[in-house]
Amino acid sequence: MSAVMTRPGRLAAAGQWMQRHGGLIRGIQWVVVAVYAFLILVPAVMSLPDDTAHLWTNLTLAARFVFWGIWWPFVLLSMVMLGRVWCGVLCPEGALAEFASKYGRGLAIPRWMRWGGWPFVAFGMTTIYGQMVSVYQYPKAVLLVLGGSTFAAMIIGLLYGREKRVWCKYLCPVNGVFSLLSRLAPFHYKVDEDAWRRSYKNGEHGHRVIPINCAPLVPLRNMKGASDCHMCGRCSGHRDAIALTWRAPSSEVVQLGDKQANPWDTALILYGLLGIAIGAFHWTASRWFIDLKMFFATWLVDHDITWPLDTNAPWFLFTHYPEQNDVFSWLDGTMVIGYILATALVYGTALLVLLMGATRMLGRFNTVRLHHLTQGLIPIAGAGVFLGLSATTLSLLRAEHLSLWWASDMRIAILAIANLWSAWLAWLVTRRYSERFVQRGLAMVWFAAALAVVDSAWWLMFWGWASK
Repeated sequence: MSAVMTRPGRLAAAGQWMQRHGGLIRGIQWVVVAVYAFLILVPAVMSLPDDTAHLWTNLTLAARFVFWGIWWPFVLLSMVMLGRVWCGVLCPEGALAEFASKYGRGLAIPRWMRWGGWPFVAFGMTTIYGQMVSVYQYPKAVLLVLGGSTFAAMIIGLLYGREKRVWCKYLCPVNGVFSLLSRLAPFHYKVDEDAWRRSYKNGEHGHRVIPINCAPLVPLRNMKGASDCHMCGRCSGHRDAIALTWRAPSSEVVQLGDKQANPWDTALILYGLLGIAIGAFHWTASRWFIDLKMFFATWLVDHDITWPLDTNAPWFLFTHYPEQNDVFSWLDGTMVIGYILATALVYGTALLVLLMGATRMLGRFNTVRLHHLTQGLIPIAGAGVFLGLSATTLSLLRAEHLSLWWASDMRIAILAIANLWSAWLAWLVTRRYSERFVQRGLAMVWFAAALAVVDSAWWLMFWGWASK
């Protein structure tokens, strides 16, 4: 029997505890489902808060703070610290998708759903649509975006698989993001391949192997890393071969990055997290957005084209809340979409060119090496999304007249740590392809330039435009 399984450490014992207490974990999931349903349903039918409302006196403001001020920023942080524990233990959407599939038709998963581009496309479409309807500000938009995603997850569950999280595996808008960030986690469920092979003869604990249900459809025998595992603990101890184990936070990116490398992950990092997401956070603070809108509005008026300035779009297409003096014209909505896409194109392409240069410094150009090196940007990409979401946290706290003297220093510290982490990952990745210090050093010059491009986006948002 494997030594890992006969003498488990505290971490492996924690995994075993999760395996034995699966019923408790499922109970916790249903509590989260109830809270989630309350927070997206009840505020949507209430009146919008007025200027006298506070976080502690108004449910709509409180729900906004919970979702965008605490929930999502710290879900992202949990991916880096704990792996996808959120997915396997707390996520209401995953729990409902799996529950629905238990009573569904159990159809085979169609080929179109297995397309590798869905994580990027779903993330991009959801992010842009969320900005079109101001999902960070209004409860009806939250119900539409988050509630709509949950409803779709349940429909997919009813149609495909049997007690599986098919939606989570293929179509969840944040599945790709979670997969990337969890590669940085300091532990994972490790498969002992020798013990697995012995189990064919010896069984599990000396008895017949008991089948388990891996809801996120991970091929357990060949599981490497933490990117697909939902950390639910169901497989802990399976075949005396799987245990929760510590690892170096850099190990998955460095050692498995070439095997996991694919163009859609690169697209999600460069054009998604470091493109579309930056544009979504930028436009509300951007001086350029205002100048461009004024230019186009003036041009339209001068040419007697006024319909784009009308504000008759429905709220589920573009933001429309006249009582809050917050209404998008057709021009406003189109500008938001265009600005986000243009930001993604500029930042994503600039980063791609710089990473191509870094790749070339390590020898003849190779796409696998490019995709591998791009994974070095995961820490700075994750930190950026955290900072962007936490801006909502700080704006809500600022509205309550709380002192935020520490905010700027905190942002600088987060960016500094993320830059150093990304640079360290890239340095380790370059060692996979060259032992020559000069080659690696030249590659790092290009990579450092890519980090500077990313940092410029956050400097503009938090310091450049704010100082004008």
